[in-house]
Amino acid sequence: MRLKELREENKYTQSKIAEVLGVKQNTYSQYEKEIRQIPIPMLIKLAKFYEVSTDYILELTDYWLKKRECIAEFLNKHNLFKSL
Repeated sequence: MRLKELREENKYTQSKIAEVLGVKQNTYSQYEKEIRQIPIPMLIKLAKFYEVSTDYILELTDYWLKKRECIAEFLNKHNLFKSL
């Protein structure tokens, strides 16, 4: 999972993210270390907080952009804007 990476890139402490989620810091630390499984509602909350997809957090995709931006990026990459 990319929990630690996202937190550090955005310059947050574990305590701050734990506060956002309404859990104790040591519980959040266990999510980052994958000792404890993060509940789906908290995963969704973090995705909204960081403005990324849950798939990105779970490393199922490398696309961190919002869906609309991903579509625009794809269309540009394949020169498909011209055909619209």
